[in-house]
Amino acid sequence: MAKTKEAAEIQVVKVQRGRVEFCILGTSPIILNRMSEKARHVLLLPNPPGKTRSGLKHDPYAEFLASPYTDPDARGQTYLMCLAASFKKALCGAALDLPGATKAQLGRLTWVEGERLGLYGVPQLFMSVTRCADTNRTPDIRTRVIVPKWACRVAINFAKPIINETLIANLLVAAGMTQGIGDWRAEKGSGNYGSFEVVGADNPEFNRIIKAGGRKAQQAAMQTPEFYDEESHEMFQWFKAEVAARGKTDLLKHEQKAAKAKKLKAEPVGAS
Repeated sequence: MAKTKEAAEIQVVKVQRGRVEFCILGTSPIILNRMSEKARHVLLLPNPPGKTRSGLKHDPYAEFLASPYTDPDARGQTYLMCLAASFKKALCGAALDLPGATKAQLGRLTWVEGERLGLYGVPQLFMSVTRCADTNRTPDIRTRVIVPKWACRVAINFAKPIINETLIANLLVAAGMTQGIGDWRAEKGSGNYGSFEVVGADNPEFNRIIKAGGRKAQQAAMQTPEFYDEESHEMFQWFKAEVAARGKTDLLKHEQKAAKAKKLKAEPVGAS
């Protein structure tokens, strides 16, 4: 007569939620880019073939304004925001190169708090050559927000004891070097933008950016942006001249507003 197997005792590990906060300091400029309102409208209701509203392919300043995620709440500490999921993706990507946890495990066992995180730093206007996603990889010019010096705070929840604080910290440090966030990041293989490091809350550069790169400074920079580099400045100035030559002066209204704002700022208080 065959012997019956003894039933194995089932042991369930008690899982708890752990939480750790990090101060993030950018080590290379971050390029912010979300799908523009124009692109979303075209997906929802495409224009007739060969037709655009303005007759021009691009409106650089409008693209600049539309490129970042923003906080509409006037009480928010920042105007610019980044997706919390960007840090989770970077964390999971770092696991591919380091031992200790797999990308799939981190995807299931970690959560970054919030949907969008406040991003500190003063934005600038950045124009560069990009490649479209078509089969021919057609070149194009894209205008986006770039933040040369940036910082943010991120809180990560994880399942204990399967994941611990040390593992999360090590992976996040590695993610800052090998993954990054934003456009043209290290993860893509060709860019170096969006890299970061984990610093202490008392880091002088971190606190300087937090203090000088809040909501008020960001909104002012979005209204009258400075150019990130000479190439961006040259392309934008050529666009202005060409638009004026073609009679599309409605695309230059922001220039008039910016000039008026600078004039009012320069006038002494009480001037008539």
